[in-house]
Order: sequence, then C-alpha cells, then structure tokens
Amino acid sequence: MNVKKSILLRVRVAFLAMVAIAVIAIIRMAYLQLFQGERWEKRFTDRDIRFRKIPAMRGNIYAYDGSLLATSLPYYRVAMDPTLPNENEFQKNIDTLSKLLSNFFQDQPASYYKKLLTEARKAKKQFIYLNNKRIDYQAKQQIAQFPLFKVQSKNRKRTTVIFEPEFQRFRPFGMLASRTLGYASEDTNKIVGVGLEYSFHKYLAGKAGQALFQRIAGGNWIPYQAGSYIEPEKGYDIYTTLDVNIQDVAQDALLEALVENEADFGCVIVMEVATGEIRAMANLGRNEDGSYSENYNYAIGDKGSTDPGSVFKLASMMALLEDKAVKITDYVDTEDGVKDFYGVKLTDVKKGGFGTITVQRMFEVSSSIGIAKLVNDRFKHEPMRFIAYLEKFGLNTPLDFQMAGEAKPYIKTPKDPTWSATTLPWMSIGYEMRISPLQMLAFYNAVANGGKMVQPIIVKSIRDADKIIQEFQTITLKEKICSDSTIMLLRTLLEGVVERGTARSVRNSLYKIAGKTSTSQKFKNGKYVKAYHTSFAGFFPAEKPKYSCIVVIDNPRGDKQYGGDVAAPVFRKVADKLFYQDAELQRSLGLGGMPNNNFVAVHKNGYRKILQEAYENLGLNVKTDSTSDWVKSTFRADASIFLQPTEQRKGYMPDLRGYTLRDALFLLENRGIRVQAEGAGKVYYQSIKPGRGIARGDKVILRLR
Repeated sequence: MNVKKSILLRVRVAFLAMVAIAVIAIIRMAYLQLFQGERWEKRFTDRDIRFRKIPAMRGNIYAYDGSLLATSLPYYRVAMDPTLPNENEFQKNIDTLSKLLSNFFQDQPASYYKKLLTEARKAKKQFIYLNNKRIDYQAKQQIAQFPLFKVQSKNRKRTTVIFEPEFQRFRPFGMLASRTLGYASEDTNKIVGVGLEYSFHKYLAGKAGQALFQRIAGGNWIPYQAGSYIEPEKGYDIYTTLDVNIQDVAQDALLEALVENEADFGCVIVMEVATGEIRAMANLGRNEDGSYSENYNYAIGDKGSTDPGSVFKLASMMALLEDKAVKITDYVDTEDGVKDFYGVKLTDVKKGGFGTITVQRMFEVSSSIGIAKLVNDRFKHEPMRFIAYLEKFGLNTPLDFQMAGEAKPYIKTPKDPTWSATTLPWMSIGYEMRISPLQMLAFYNAVANGGKMVQPIIVKSIRDADKIIQEFQTITLKEKICSDSTIMLLRTLLEGVVERGTARSVRNSLYKIAGKTSTSQKFKNGKYVKAYHTSFAGFFPAEKPKYSCIVVIDNPRGDKQYGGDVAAPVFRKVADKLFYQDAELQRSLGLGGMPNNNFVAVHKNGYRKILQEAYENLGLNVKTDSTSDWVKSTFRADASIFLQPTEQRKGYMPDLRGYTLRDALFLLENRGIRVQAEGAGKVYYQSIKPGRGIARGDKVILRLR
C-alpha cells in the first residue's frame, strides 16, 4: 500500500468516526428531551434553591405629640399552585373555590376562576397569580380558609395558596406635610427619595431577613421551607417636632392664598424661637390643571432659594447699626422716589417718593432708596466689611439641616466676576443673592431670640419602641450675632412695620406681631421682569417671642402684588391659630386666657343659624350684622366671632372654600350642578372658580380636607 492510499484511508476513518459521534450525540439529546425531560427539569428545580431577602417593616414617623404621620401596613398578593391537590380533591372543590374567589375579589365571574385554575393545572403550572389586587392581613386570614388552599406538598414544604407580602406606606393625615415626610425607594441598588423618609432611611428601613425560596418553571420563586427563616428586624421610629394642628392651618391658609392669587408656589415655616423646633413646614406648587400639591420642598430647596428681597433689609440695618453708621432717629433723603446708582435707576413703591424721613420710618415703609443709600455710602469703599457682617450674622453658612436637599446660600463678593458698582446697593435690598426661606427664618429667629442663632430642628428623637436610640438637642450656631442694643432697635423697627408700615393690615390689639414684608421682582432671561416674589418674615408675640414664621408666595397674578397684601395675611392666620389655642401664652401677656381655648375657629363657612347656635353653645361671643343664610365666620381681635354674609348670586359659582360637603352639596344641587367630591372635611379646592357663570348640568370637582 503506497503512502497516498494510506492517508486517504485514515481520513475516511476519521470522518466516519466524527459522523458516528455526531449521530450518537443527536440520539442522546433526543432521548433526554423526549424521555427524560421531566425528570431532569424536576431535579433542576429541586436544586435551584437559595436564600432571598425578606423586607423589613419600615419604622413609623410621629408628630411631636405622638400623632402618627406615616406607617407601613402589610398587604399581600395572592398566588396558587394548582398542581398540588390530587385530582379527586381538585375536582371536588374547584367549583366552590371559584365561587368564593369571585365573591371575594368582586372582579370576575366564578367561571373565569375555574377556567384559569383548570388550564393552569393542565399546563402543570406551579405558580399563578389569581389577580393583581393586594389584600390586607384580615383578608389574608379569611382567604386562607378557602377549600384547596390548605393542601400541602408531600414534603410539607409549601401549601397550595401563596401569599406574597409587601408593605405599603400609609399616611393617616393624607397629603398633610407630604413633601416634608417624603419618600424613599430603591433604584438599581441605590436609595432615591426626598424628605424625612429619605434623610432618615437608614434608621427607618430596618434590617431585611431571609428565607429559602425555590425557583419553579416559569422563573417564579416560591417559599421552600418554613423553618429556614431569619426574621427581619423592624425599622426604628422617628419622632418629629411637627404639630399636626399648626401644620394643618398653615397648609390651609397657604392654599387659600395661592388659589386666590393664582400664584406659582408658596411655603410656610413655623419655628419655636427658643429651641429652633419646626412646628410646621408647608409647601405647595401649582400643577398643570391649576390645582396645588406638595410637589417640592420650596422651604429648603434650590427652587425656593431666590433673591430674598426686602426681608433682607433687616440684615442691612443690622450691619449699619453694628457699624455705628446710623441711629434710627437720623434722617435720610429718599428723594423723589427715583435714585440713579452708577447709571442704573432704583425706584421706590410710592410714586414721588417718601421725601426726607427718619431711618425708622424708612424701614417701616420699606424705602429701597433709603437703605441702598445708607449701605452704599458707608461700605462702597470697603464692601468686604459689609460681607463680613453678613457672615457674622450667619447668612452665608449652610444650616446643616437634618433633611437632605438644603440649598447653599449664595452671597456675592467682590471676587465674583459679576460684581459691579451697583452690586452693593442692590444687595442691601435683597438682590443678587440666593437665600432659602429656612435660612432667612433662622436669621429672623435669632433676632427674636435675643441674638442667639439656633439650628432649625425637625427630628427630635429616634426610638425603638420606648427605647431612645438617639436624641437631638438644640444646637447653638452663633451665641450672639449682634449686640443687645442692636437687637432692641431692630425689634422696634419690626414692630413698627406692622403697627404703622407695610404690614399694618395684620396688626391686632391682643398681641403684637413683629415682621418685615417683601416684594421682589423676579429675574428672567438676564433682566428683572414684572413678576414678583412676595414674603413676610417675623415673630410673635413681639413682646415675648415664642414663634417665628416665614411665608413665601411666588408670582401672584391677581390684583394683589405686594407682600403685605399676599403673604402677611397668611402669617396672621397662623399666628391667630397659635395664639388662641395657647392659654399659657395668653396668660404670659396678662390676658388671663381666652374662653374655650380648646376650640379654634380660624376660618369656617356655612349656614348662619347652625354656626351661630354652635358658637353660642361654646360660650363664644358672636356678632353679626347679617340676615343672610350663608356666612363666613372669623375671629376678631377682641376674641369675638363675626359672621359676615357670603355672596350667593344666581347663575354664578359661589365661593365654597371652608364649607362642609353637606352645605356645598345643598348650594350646588339646588342650582342643578353635578358634584364630584374628593376627600373628607372642608372644601379647599373647587374646579370652577368663584364668580364664574354656571348653568344646570355643569360639573364641578370639590376637594376636601
């Protein structure tokens, strides 16, 4: 045999061997697939067992008095393994089970459930959801007793019914302080969220447990063995400083002002002067449909951090007084209401100006020309000296607040490339800077607190049941931001603003308010436009300050454009609420306590005879000059309640805000208006604005809280 034939023979043998191996492999694969597929699939699923996390119940969030603000409730999604029962059991009970499921879920007929489970059993599906609904614990206990659901596997590792647990966050007070409470969720192994839920997530989240789960055909995981279970550890509870009653009145008063003025957004913060504890933090922003919701924390975030406007004039006056530049009895020429600063004109609100007036009067009427002249004349050659005062006052240092998302204050310095000759006079009246409402409030609170600046606090303690894990005490940021004499003079100026100045509409005879209004122009596309950012910051009672408060309302579009008309009334409503419910505060002012301090009616509308009878039964002094059936009731400074008529014109939408649903329905249904009501309590929103024309058949949406 020659070499060529030998090589060909070897090649043929190798080829035949490869073909034989391929044929054997194909036969083997076909055999495994056709005759041993179920066996190997079962062995695979039996072996695909692993530990999986069991979520822990999240901790609760409480108000300072123990009222529950947020909690987690267990809910379950119901699934079933229809292959576990034997054929006799299945056929005997399937009709009864289907009827029970249909009656329980109220979504599908019994025939639907019978078909669903029968087809799943034929397809040998070991896991099938009965529907997408979640049920609570009581429902779980009830449904667990249904026929077939108690059937166990031969090794007793699982039952026919499978309850997939999950926790849902529940807020007993609905949307009250919803942005402050916030949320936290896991996104690609990263925790995202806002508010207290996010800021204190590591405490609230608890520690996940684990249990053995088995993966079955279709990729679903089912509990494998009840004994192989590590119990999850519930999260810690956090106790806030929030007062539900104050939060409620702050949010209601803010909402009413936003709706009335068609503003873009607003916020209210109420803080206890001595401790810095926040009693209310309300934030509301306008939605596309014109309604309002807590969609952003304007009190602390970047969107609320803007030119503070005239409320900043208090800092300018503090710098001038500390520098011994002026006395409040000195005179300043505000000229004719227009002043040229290096080629740029600054105007006062009053046409023709205020003329030559005292520094005190200049502050009360909020003359921008007067403040700008004084600051520019004193510091134009040494602007860093003015900046140094602001630093001393704590205005350019973050508060290190307990909640994530705090905006950093921005105060311009001569090193900034945008610094110009006009920067200093414009800064003196609250422009060319960014300060959040909370930062501004901390400054005003320091003035109320005798010069001591305390850190705002919203979480008082973290607890495991009754055991305190961590407690947060009041932290002093600056022991003294200025001298006692300056504090005394500034408080005199702030009282004057309310008694004789731009906020005189909120003065009353029972207690004094000290504060400052602001109406600053908004900066858009490189220039200031005719849109305004209004605010009012102050404290009360001015004689013995207990609470400080700031109100911000952005871009009011109605007839009212100034802080004294838009923001200050919200401050007054909140202040009245706190004053009338605090007997100790009243006694400290020598008032001896108002009658029926437990009953607070800041603002209530309704049927005159019923309201009058209710107030009189409570021992309150009711005054009215109205014979109208429908009235609005408000507290007066002399502690009496005044009932004034509300306009009810035929063919026009009445103002229903503050009415109970019963009264609102009576008024509207008599006009043939269809009503869709959402929520419970009093009306705070109506889809058809007051004064708009209406006709029979029109539909109005009422939201109640």
